[in-house]
Amino acid sequence: MAIFRQYIAPLLVVLVFIVALVAVSARIFLPSDMAAPAPIGLIIHNL
Repeated sequence: MAIFRQYIAPLLVVLVFIVALVAVSARIFLPSDMAAPAPIGLIIHNL
């Protein structure tokens, strides 16, 4: 159990942080129309 607390758990935390950082940073490289929030009005209108 000590191996998990000392090595595996911190590694998982760092990996989750890196994945989240890459996902947020990827918006910089998207075209401006794709980086905008989804048009909610159109989605509700089509229902």
